[in-house]
Amino acid sequence: MYDIFGKYGALRQIRLGCAANTKGTAFVVYEDIFDAKNACEHLSGFNVCNRYLVVLYYQPHKAFKKMNKDLKRDQIELLKSKYGIDVESKD
Repeated sequence: MYDIFGKYGALRQIRLGCAANTKGTAFVVYEDIFDAKNACEHLSGFNVCNRYLVVLYYQPHKAFKKMNKDLKRDQIELLKSKYGIDVESKD
């Protein structure tokens, strides 16, 4: 992995997924974002041991977006019940 990804810049770390739900995945962290962009452009679709790489940027704001919506919905329902607001019965 270091040989393949290291060609595009200095690596900070590579973390391999070991659990059943992360098997076959890895997180590659570059020192410089431009190196990460270059690696993403060149390595996505690259064939390694008869398997094709899918290289993506990690985007935490998208990963936690749904969780934040559910949390906000729960907070709104709590406030509605606290102040006795019933939106459905409103005509």
